[in-house]
Amino acid sequence: MNAVVSPAARRDLAYHLHPTTNLASVQTEGPLVITGGDGVYVIDESGNRYLEGMAGLWCASLGFSEARLAEAAYRQMKELPFYHAFSGKVARISTELAERLVGIAPEGLTKVFFANSGSEANDSAVKLVWYYNNALGRPEKKKFISRKKAYHGMTVVAASLTGLPFAHGDFDVPAPRFIHTESPHYWRGARDGESEEAFAERLAAELERMILAEGPDTVAAFIAEPVMGAGGVIVPPATYFERIQQVLAKYDVLMIADEVICGFGRTGNMFGSQTFDIRPDILTCAKQLTSGYQPMSAMMVSSTIYKVLEEQSRKLGIFGHGFTYSGHPVPAAVAVETLRIYEERKLIDHVRSLSPVMQDGLRALVDHPLVGEARGIGLIGALELVHNKATKTSYDAKAGVGAQVVRFAQQRGLIVRSLPGDVIAVCPPLVIAPHELRDLLDGLTGALNDTWDWVKARGLA
Repeated sequence: MNAVVSPAARRDLAYHLHPTTNLASVQTEGPLVITGGDGVYVIDESGNRYLEGMAGLWCASLGFSEARLAEAAYRQMKELPFYHAFSGKVARISTELAERLVGIAPEGLTKVFFANSGSEANDSAVKLVWYYNNALGRPEKKKFISRKKAYHGMTVVAASLTGLPFAHGDFDVPAPRFIHTESPHYWRGARDGESEEAFAERLAAELERMILAEGPDTVAAFIAEPVMGAGGVIVPPATYFERIQQVLAKYDVLMIADEVICGFGRTGNMFGSQTFDIRPDILTCAKQLTSGYQPMSAMMVSSTIYKVLEEQSRKLGIFGHGFTYSGHPVPAAVAVETLRIYEERKLIDHVRSLSPVMQDGLRALVDHPLVGEARGIGLIGALELVHNKATKTSYDAKAGVGAQVVRFAQQRGLIVRSLPGDVIAVCPPLVIAPHELRDLLDGLTGALNDTWDWVKARGLA
């Protein structure tokens, strides 16, 4: 173990199994121990401040010190610290949250089921669709189509929906019934001279061929993030969702929008579905629902689906799905307060005003020798690093170029994230101020320059 690893980090390594981490390298380098938060900054055990350019894990929309959320949790803890929603019972605050969510949801979504994470919400959506098709007498209509590079979570079912190799390796997933169509990454996937619209048309045709090959009577649902997050912040090409939904409607395949990252203002609208004109039958959300301050997720369903669930529950005597903490009153109270703050502070207008600053700033970095593509929308974006701009050839993954950008950024007081394929993701808290956003872009530029020097010194250029 490195001698500079602090006592607090050593203690963590002695007891903590870290999620989504290289368990070997963290033993050598040690974790970054965070002890405090202040607006868009987090503070480590030595008092160093870092501009949190990823909002934690795409979630801390209101930063890391919003007192109103702490006070909402405390008030609810005193009033009713726990209750459940089984057997027709409910905590009053959970009803208020459900009502608020339906009020801001895309048209047609009328009922809300609560869970604890995005993975659980997506897992629940799969079970619900299976239940729904059994109720309709369609026991073979059970397959799910996701996309390569998609991220939908880490439970067995959610990891099966996920289309990233790191989520599959040695875990025996994907499970049966889960298949993946092509990613809508125009810069990587388009043919020479192919327009965005033509690329979208080709992907829709590939989806239709997949449905026909599997058998339309066996394909139940298609799930998609409006903007693919952990797969590389991939923004869909023009007309993509319009064409995809035409195919789904043709074969009676449900549309599930995974809004775990995009929901609650990230793309410049309350939901990414509204940004890209997605008309979901089911929508899942989490993360910014509580600004990450409490674990909570939600699944919203159409009235058409709910009526089938209700009738089947009448036949069986129960809708046999739920969690102890579904609709837990404390995160529900935090979520209600979070939604109030979004409205009072006009956070969506704020995102729209800052979006050009962030997106133009990222696109200006395309001229950097390391950067092949800059992409994004609203306050989410990414840079894809390449070894050769002309051929779009990536660096060898073992070189760790993206990881080095993250290290240099951290040394400069900025936290960003390296995704598979040397993609550097940026997703700051929605409350970030203009000068803080400029600091983020300056820090990222400096980290790229540091990494370019590092690349040249090692003969990787």
